Amino acid sequence: MFFLYQILIIIIIIFSPIIILIRLFKKKEHPIRFKEKFSIQSKKRSKGNLIWFHGASVGEILSIIPLVKKLEKNKEIKTILITSSTISSAIVYKQYKSKKTVHQFFPIDSYLFTNKFLKYWQPSIAIFIDSEIWPNMYLNIKKKNIPLLLLNARITKKSFERWSTFKRFSKSIFNKIDIAYPQNKETLNYLKRLNVSKIRKIGNLKFSENQKNNLIQVDKLLIKKTKNRKVWCASSTHAGEEIICGKIHIHLKKKYSNLLTIIIPRHIRRTNEIKNNLNAVGLNVTLRSLGTKIERDTDIYLVDTYGETKKIYKTCKTVFLGGSLVKHGGQNPIEAARLGSTIIHGPFVNNFKEVYKFLNDNGIAIQANNMKNLTQLISNSIKKININTKYQKINKIGIKILNETTKEINRVLKNDTKKT
Repeated sequence: MFFLYQILIIIIIIFSPIIILIRLFKKKEHPIRFKEKFSIQSKKRSKGNLIWFHGASVGEILSIIPLVKKLEKNKEIKTILITSSTISSAIVYKQYKSKKTVHQFFPIDSYLFTNKFLKYWQPSIAIFIDSEIWPNMYLNIKKKNIPLLLLNARITKKSFERWSTFKRFSKSIFNKIDIAYPQNKETLNYLKRLNVSKIRKIGNLKFSENQKNNLIQVDKLLIKKTKNRKVWCASSTHAGEEIICGKIHIHLKKKYSNLLTIIIPRHIRRTNEIKNNLNAVGLNVTLRSLGTKIERDTDIYLVDTYGETKKIYKTCKTVFLGGSLVKHGGQNPIEAARLGSTIIHGPFVNNFKEVYKFLNDNGIAIQANNMKNLTQLISNSIKKININTKYQKINKIGIKILNETTKEINRVLKNDTKKT
């Protein structure tokens, strides 16, 4: 299987100029920095200990920001390298840059490119986030005796079944992980079955995102524009969910004539498609990218900009979390919960079932089983200002997880430097 994987990577490299051109045209690649994916680095490597974090996209990068800020205080760490694969994550990262931290795009997982990447950056520790498993990179990390951690690990039933199809191949990859830190019990069990020898459960790192919620800026202009309106937000929506939200808006507007629905799609590249679909059912849509031009007749405020979800949550306390009315498996609700929102979600939340169970059990989230039920729950929630004070429990859990994770990484770093 590993041989077939190498052939697949070679094919990708051969066709990469065409792939990159298409992605550049679709604005999915940085016009200059795409070269980093071929291990042509755009930043210089400073002397001293470098620890490396890799996360796929925005969610993974945001989950490690509080951790990175704490690790920056460690004088033994001279540089923190963060890599990701998407342009959106690079854009969001810019808000958190510091003197110690640099960002690069993750290279194509070929033996040559990954080896070149590691030779250049020479990380003291390699820390992969969530479900980022890359065979060639793992192989080269192991060859160079770099400690490999899988932090906030998440293996779903679907991904476990895929890996299990190629047992020998998958076990040869997962046994290269020195320590895995699963975010839930399901992942812990799957990691054991995938041949990970050392596993330690600390908790879900996303509980610790942005501990200082009071420092998150509110959008004063948005608050002013929505002052006399009933507002609810549909966040991280997927294809098919926006039109459902539009229909809910039409129904609720009969009851609340001043209703405003805010939609934050999971992928903003779908903006035109979403806008056209909502216009087709008679809804007036205003785009966030055009400024806060919310008029009296605005039905839908469509957020087509990056990194502003928290500002919206600060303004709006009734949040429907998408990816849950369609069979996607749900999106992570922790961010909204930590900012005091009441969360409403659909039945399909398998990707975060332990998190949702915790939130449901503590009265922070509630499940809607269908569109009619969702409409009623939203109506009940927007009748009054609804700030959920139970989020303080989440903050306490988050602080504990963040502190334990920081200690763990510092411990691994200290042991590694002793060896060298």
